[in-house]
Amino acid sequence: MNAVLIWDSLHSLLSWSDALPETAQGVKEASIAWKELLSTIQKDKASMINKIDGPDIKKCPFSVTTLGKDVQDSGITLDLPCGLVVDSSITLIGIPNGQYRGFQIDLAGQELEQEPNPPIILHYNVNLPGENMTEEPYIVQNTWTSDFGWGKEEKCPARGSANIQEVDGLVLCNVQVVRSNNEGKVNVGQPPSDITSNISSESAHRMANFPFAEGNPFTATLWVGSEGFHMTVNGRHETSFAYREKLEPWLVSSIKVTGNLSLLSTLATGLPVTEDNDIVIDVESLKAPSISRKRLVLLIGVFSTGNNFQRRMALRRSWMQYEAVRSGEVAVRFFIGLHKNNIVNFELWTEAQAYGDIQLMPFVDYYSLISLKTIAICIMGTKIIPSKYIMKTDDDAFVRIDEVLSSIKGKPSEGLLYGLISSKSSPQRDKGSKWYISEEEWPHDTYPPWAHGPGYVISRDIAKFIVHGHQERKLKLFKLEDVAMGIWIEQFKNGGKEVHYVNDERFYNAGCESNYVLAHYQSPRMVLCLWEKLQKEHQPVCCE
Repeated sequence: MNAVLIWDSLHSLLSWSDALPETAQGVKEASIAWKELLSTIQKDKASMINKIDGPDIKKCPFSVTTLGKDVQDSGITLDLPCGLVVDSSITLIGIPNGQYRGFQIDLAGQELEQEPNPPIILHYNVNLPGENMTEEPYIVQNTWTSDFGWGKEEKCPARGSANIQEVDGLVLCNVQVVRSNNEGKVNVGQPPSDITSNISSESAHRMANFPFAEGNPFTATLWVGSEGFHMTVNGRHETSFAYREKLEPWLVSSIKVTGNLSLLSTLATGLPVTEDNDIVIDVESLKAPSISRKRLVLLIGVFSTGNNFQRRMALRRSWMQYEAVRSGEVAVRFFIGLHKNNIVNFELWTEAQAYGDIQLMPFVDYYSLISLKTIAICIMGTKIIPSKYIMKTDDDAFVRIDEVLSSIKGKPSEGLLYGLISSKSSPQRDKGSKWYISEEEWPHDTYPPWAHGPGYVISRDIAKFIVHGHQERKLKLFKLEDVAMGIWIEQFKNGGKEVHYVNDERFYNAGCESNYVLAHYQSPRMVLCLWEKLQKEHQPVCCE
């Protein structure tokens, strides 16, 4: 099983009593998922040998839909069997229809035997005005888990700092339905009739701008961004909601609509889907080349999530086609945690067998555990595929391998951290942030120098120090993987080693610019476009 080469080396790390907080849960859930997957694999093999029908495993669909129903007390549920990925969207066409009570949209996780009450990844609650129009309409967004109950509500319209906060560059609440700080302030010198008129006018203005109204049809699209969920109603952005810890879009298993609503249709599209390996005409050219060298120049470890099938295929058809990769000078491997859904895991296993470039992790793919993947890459690059340099990147990044190789040739071969270096950054102390770090986790005001996570290169001696340090339990585990690398390198430096921090601003961590070495946040279509431009124009020019 070449897809699980790392497991034995990670065993001691995962058993630490002071491991990352979600480690025990992630490992337990992965153990259950792995047993189910092995059972499915055995049944599939037996069916092929005996030439009988195999296990009834559904394929991941690109879209699912339901039509024309009044939402009853029990609600309407639409299954999303393989979760959501960036750019997935769910469009609802409906009419609020009863007693001014509103309606709710829930994105729920999978209901498992050991988890009968699945988490709610997003609770979207639309409250319409009261029967006498005395209450103002509002939207509440939240999450729920069996361990912690309801999270912190985020309400729109909102006042204060919520109006300027952004997710994927979009405001949390549409400013057109938010009153300014001056609105609603009453001048005590005004006559009572004027005060009443002003308040009535303000309420009417606010209700007129509210995206949902009793008896009025609407088209609402809930779409998945890199940082959070976004709601567009009748073509206008209304709300955004940042992902919360352990509540990420790949975990979504269904959408449920409840409340007073005539739901004309629901369409979920852009869902994660695999290619049929039996009909992929270029499958041989996409397989990982065999490794014949004793030591490679570079191992590239790519962070990916189980249902990001299309992203991985785009990388195989683009920068993984560089001659340095095809010749075996550079190796590229995807590092992927197990999914809680067996359909996704079986598709992932099939993909791993077809292309030979996937390393499964023995834990569920929670964001808070990604530092464990960093250690896994270091293990791979020092023990399994020995390499002079080790690079970490993401599955939505485009890497110019030729330029990376050219750049590191002139760099020190020891004590190297090469990428977009952040030298003076502070921990995020906002508890609502995905990157929140408590005083207990990091008591200092600043971090040591670190390289932004979309892509960086370290030398082999640093990777060996990290592997040995964790095996000896001398290094601190930290949930922000790129910062963690900076912390570990600082400890390497404190041991008397020289460190070369090499900053390269051509590693773009938030998009693409001309003359890039690495471009981040690139969709599969954009990745293929960048590759095509390189082949035709021989220049690192961005798409769109």
